[in-house]
Amino acid sequence: MKKIHLLSVATAVCATIFSFTQCTNDNSNTQVAQPAVTAPVANGGLKIAYVDIDSLFNNYKLSLTMNKEMLRKDEDIRMKLNEKARAIQADIEDFQNKLANNVYATRQRAEEEQARIMKRQEDYKVYEQRLVNELATETQKNNVVLRDSINSFLKDFNAQRNYDLIISRVGDNLLYANDALDITQEVIEGLNNRYNAEED
Repeated sequence: MKKIHLLSVATAVCATIFSFTQCTNDNSNTQVAQPAVTAPVANGGLKIAYVDIDSLFNNYKLSLTMNKEMLRKDEDIRMKLNEKARAIQADIEDFQNKLANNVYATRQRAEEEQARIMKRQEDYKVYEQRLVNELATETQKNNVVLRDSINSFLKDFNAQRNYDLIISRVGDNLLYANDALDITQEVIEGLNNRYNAEED
């Protein structure tokens, strides 16, 4: 019988939460621009601003709270899976030792024990997939909550600013943008002020 490799388990779990945590890693060196001075674009006089999404998720308290909780759940899943995998591996080694030492009275008894262990391995895979799916579902729900929270804030925020377009900057997706169009810090402060008020 093959040993259970935990690397595939860790990889599956990490892949599941990657979409949630990729923009929320702690980054104490993140530089955030000063609040924007409205700088209309010449083309049609549009008022445009942008928000740096990495900085937003690294500094928005709701995002940080959700990320911390998801990392805790990821660790719990890894611990549960590792514990079950070790127990199954111990069963496999015990079976192999007994088989090598002719402990089983009959071939049928050995086959029954082997079938029992194989069933445990199958149950483990089902259990692993269930935990990974649950984590993925919660990640999707958190993403919806975050998006709705940001969109709701920006709607109120823009009622006074009157931007025609607020775009997101993710990594290097903007080749160039005037720093005066960066409203990231203003949005972060507004989101955190609202979050703090809701927590009180």
